[in-house]
Parts: sequence; structure tokens; C-alpha cells
Amino acid sequence: MKKSVVVTVISITLAVILLFAACGQNGKTDATGENAQKAAVTGTVATDGSTSMQKVIGALGEAFMAENSGVTFTYNPTGSGTGITAVKEGRCDIGLSSRALKEEEKADGLQETILALDGIAVIVHPQNPVSDLTVEQIAKIYTGEITNWKEVGGDDAEIVLIGREAGSGTRDGFESITNTKEACKYRQELTSTGDVITTVSGNPAAIGYASLASVKDSVKALSVNGIVPSEATVKDGTYSIQRPFVLVTRTGEALSPAARGWGSRLSSTPCNI
Repeated sequence: MKKSVVVTVISITLAVILLFAACGQNGKTDATGENAQKAAVTGTVATDGSTSMQKVIGALGEAFMAENSGVTFTYNPTGSGTGITAVKEGRCDIGLSSRALKEEEKADGLQETILALDGIAVIVHPQNPVSDLTVEQIAKIYTGEITNWKEVGGDDAEIVLIGREAGSGTRDGFESITNTKEACKYRQELTSTGDVITTVSGNPAAIGYASLASVKDSVKALSVNGIVPSEATVKDGTYSIQRPFVLVTRTGEALSPAARGWGSRLSSTPCNI
């Protein structure tokens, strides 16, 4: 089944205006205003961070390079925490985070622009008969209070808990929403969204969580509190396990011409990439 990127873009145009207006303060060029460069863009745009954002960022980067042959766009899928550190240390133009910045990160000279909202899907093997869990049940499963699928209407099998590594934005979002920070009893802690999906798809007793934008037919996304995760339910807020996709830049520092050009490309990109 072909999926569009199931990310609810709050307003990609607004997000870009906010980001690039900030970069245009104090006399710097605002790439979304009248002084935007009209010449062909050249140079590099380096992004680093969230693996959950790979689908949307990859599509935007490829489209931008296709329109600007003199630009090299790179995406380094290292995880949200590493991406935030990379932009702070000047090792990339834009950091990518699938969680909001913490106050201490903002105090360190970073700013965030919310690009989109993304649901965090709770996923199981397609053969698992369980189709719905409450947030409370999910929390009890991940903290070890519920250990067998038969306790929530499934088969008599020990639940295998799959999650992300420390520093993952997806993990931070999931644990924050389910109130399970520092309490999850993971069997495996994996370093990418793709690894979580692959692992759950190969184990009928497993449960995991992954960006809704990346969920494939090889796994089944559960409804939560009776609400099916979808673009519509993330957008209207009825699907409760969701988090922001964030662009991270250094406060008060102008982006390179190529990075500003990429921002202009975002403002004209349809939401169903």
C-alpha cells in the first residue's frame, strides 16, 4: 500500500516564514521576503537528526536538488539528540528533531520551528489479534505490569517490548505521553524507526512504536483509546500519541544561501509529499 507522508503539516508556509524571518533579523536577508535571491542557488545544505523525519526531509531534499543543480543536500539520520548537538556545534545547517526542544537547549542558543505533527503509532505483528489498547494499558505493558498478551485480549504469549535508544525523539515523545519515562522494561532498544518496524514485523509477540509516517504493511498500527492513528486524527488531536517534527537552528545566526533557498522550497511544497 502506497502511503503519503502521514504528517499533518500545521502550516509549512508559516513554519518556514517563522524560521527564515528569524534568520533575517538584524539586517540579514529574509529568504521569504522581497529581498530573496533570484539567482540560481548553489552550495550545500546539511541536515542531521531524526530518523523518523527521513521520508519528508528526503523528499524535500531531492526535489530541491532537482531544481538546483548546483546544490548538494545531505541528510544524516543520527537521531534527534545527535542532530540537536550537531547544529549546536556547527556541524550542520539545520538539525532535525522529532521532539520539542528542552528549555536548556534553547538556553544554549538554539531555536525551533515546528514543521509538522506526527503520530507515534503503537505497532504489533499483523497476526496479533489485539487491535486496540488504552494509553493506560500501553503504559502498563511497557513498565512490566502487563506481561502477557492474554491480559489484553490477545494470545497466551509473553509480550516482547521493543523501543528506541536513549536520545531518540520518538522515545522521548512516547514515554512523555504515556508517562513511562525511565520506567520502560525494553527487551531491545533500537537505533532507528526502520529497525523497530523490521523487528516487530518478525515477532508475533512483539510490540513497538514508530513514526506513523514510516509504518508499513508489514506491521499493524493499533488504535489507541478507540482512535485509529491517521492524518485526520493527528490533525484534530483525537489521536493522543503524537509529537512535533522540528527544525532546529542557531539563534541569531543567518543560514547559508543554499539553506535559505531550501526554506523557500518548503513554502511552496504541497502537504501530501
